[in-house]
Amino acid sequence: MQANLQEGRHALARKIFHGRAGQLYQRYQDGMEEQIGALGRVLNALVLFDTRYMDAAVTQLRADGFEVRDEDVARLSPFVRHHINMLGRYSFSLPDLPGGLRPLRDPDSVDEE
Repeated sequence: MQANLQEGRHALARKIFHGRAGQLYQRYQDGMEEQIGALGRVLNALVLFDTRYMDAAVTQLRADGFEVRDEDVARLSPFVRHHINMLGRYSFSLPDLPGGLRPLRDPDSVDEE
C-alpha cells in the first residue's frame, strides 16, 4: 500500500514538473532548492484541493442516500491527475464561495467535454 501511495505522489509530481522534461536546470544549489521547494508547495496544494473535494463528494453522496462504504473511501487517492491542466493561464484570486468550495458537478447533467 505504501509503495502505491509513493508511486501516485511521484506520478503527480512528474505531471506538475513537466517543463524541461522534469530536469532541474539551475546551475547553483539554491536555485535547485527553490525549484524543489516550489514543486513541493504546488504538489501539497493539489493534494489538499483533491482531498477537500473528494470529502465533499463523499459527504454529498451519503447525504443523497447512496451507500458509500468506509473501505471504499479508504482506497481513494488524492494523487489523481487527469483533471489538472498544466498549460494555460491561472488566476490565484480567491472567489467568494459558499462553504469555501465550488459546487460539485451534477451527475445527471450532460458533460460536454
